[in-house]
Amino acid sequence: MYQIGCGKADITAFVKGAGMLGYGLYFHTMEGIETSLFARAFVIADEAKGTKLTIVNCELGFITIALKKGVLAELERRRPNSGYTEETLMLTAQHTHSGPGGFSYYGIYNISIPGFVPEIYKKLVTGITDAIEQAEANKVLGTISFAKSEFALDKNVAFNRSLLQYNQNPEVVEKLTPETTNKGVNREMALLKFTAADGKELGSINWFGVHTTSASNDLNKICSDNKGYASLFLEEEKGGDYVGAFAQGICGDVTPRFKYNPKRKFQRGYWDGEFEDDYKSAQYNGKLQCEKAKEILDTPVEKTLQLNGVLDCGVQYVDFTRVQCDPAFTNGNLDARTGSAVMGMAFLGGAYVDGPGAHPVLVKAAGGILTLIKYFEKTKAFFLKGEYKQIIDLKYKTQGNKKLAIETNARRIFGTKHINRLIVPAWLDPSIYLLKQFFLKDGHRNKPWSARILPIQMFRIDTVALVAFPFEITTIAAKRLKESVEKRLKEKGVKEVIIVPYANSYSGYITTFEEYQVQMYEGGHTVFGEWSLAALQTKFDELCKAMLVNKEDRNILHDDLPPEFTEDELNQFPFYKAAWYARKERRAAKKNKSKV
Repeated sequence: MYQIGCGKADITAFVKGAGMLGYGLYFHTMEGIETSLFARAFVIADEAKGTKLTIVNCELGFITIALKKGVLAELERRRPNSGYTEETLMLTAQHTHSGPGGFSYYGIYNISIPGFVPEIYKKLVTGITDAIEQAEANKVLGTISFAKSEFALDKNVAFNRSLLQYNQNPEVVEKLTPETTNKGVNREMALLKFTAADGKELGSINWFGVHTTSASNDLNKICSDNKGYASLFLEEEKGGDYVGAFAQGICGDVTPRFKYNPKRKFQRGYWDGEFEDDYKSAQYNGKLQCEKAKEILDTPVEKTLQLNGVLDCGVQYVDFTRVQCDPAFTNGNLDARTGSAVMGMAFLGGAYVDGPGAHPVLVKAAGGILTLIKYFEKTKAFFLKGEYKQIIDLKYKTQGNKKLAIETNARRIFGTKHINRLIVPAWLDPSIYLLKQFFLKDGHRNKPWSARILPIQMFRIDTVALVAFPFEITTIAAKRLKESVEKRLKEKGVKEVIIVPYANSYSGYITTFEEYQVQMYEGGHTVFGEWSLAALQTKFDELCKAMLVNKEDRNILHDDLPPEFTEDELNQFPFYKAAWYARKERRAAKKNKSKV
């Protein structure tokens, strides 16, 4: 048996007018609260051996390095020397697109907020720490069991949103059609159940992949979306202080929307869930997830995997801009590697089903400009040679078919470092205005706009391994990653591997090499290039090998550590109400005054 504790705390960081994180649109701001947001924590300890693992699932768009750093610092302040470290703490997000932004050190994810918002950051750090402290205080002797089950095909819970991309994969024998998108997802839910020694159900955490985008980008209320509703339904039914977390799984190309509605506007997207009312659709989808979790929780003991062995963990910081990929994961290619982070034009176009970004006309026109920039840079490199040629050649080699829009590590947009001189006028799209404001106010001139040094992590709970990383991963990419990790960890007796995305930090997507070539939204947001999946497999293979060694003899080497950001740097781009929002408030005030 283990010492097990479950806890839950509020993290509803509401700041009126600040942007929400997920859709990346200037008008998706916080104007009200539909549901509260929570952090749910699970502490698992083997006190005889002095080991402890802590998993926290947060109702947020993603986790940032800033957030984990802040939580660890707060835990150390409240509970000195209590065993919470980078290795033993795993922070994950269920990826709601209707939660607060403004808590990242890296500027690219603060542009639509716009800026870093200290009060949001502090509320999140405090709430997550409160959940962990509550779990710590609630520890009792108990057991953990693992079980899993698949959704039947007639359950309208998850659908592949990127058919063309998915069908590129050689594993896909039965190609998807618009009528069979429900088959192009991983329909399995995996669940850990926590039970006290006296039989009391303490809580559970499960992983199932479906985007938390039932609530669309034209709704301006904080909402925990389908997974949040699932948690509330389960906790209400179980009663007491039961903690039920619905963590995010393999959802990179998976949507809860499946009904085409031509009456919708383009910017919102033409797709609905079960109902035209998005909140009802979120509840419907959450209810399906809740029912599946209840089914798994009721699995007879003899059909579950009882966990009572070793607790182990490891974390490695990887510089994802320079991973030389193992040929075992590249079909024998000996020269496959990653490069500096770049967001493609397909990323700026958004996800067609879950929420479009820039208008297709603008995307196409900008793509033409980017092709000319590529031609100009390669021609210039041919004549200049030397270091410049090496940089340009490596950039276009690693990024492959992508049209390179935002070079977040090199701090360049459309080929220039002088963002205020962009040929695209700010009045054409408020997002351009925000980019220019970011450039003018930004104090991170010597820091990347998005992370290049990122953590990968592994928890082992007896014969179950949690494989955690800071990306969104597509269905087939996750299948390949899981298979390679399982192959390595079976040497240590691991029977089940759970894929845990959105963990500890964030930097875009992971697609397969084949998916990347067609450059849909997910490929455009696979920032480290066409061999990103192979790089992730390579680094996890290294971490697995290290985890096979006894802990006292283990040597996990970090490529580097993330840069430090000073208070002055963060304050260079603080939260401010952009011009259009200020005008909106003035109009509302004038309207209310006239009514009086």
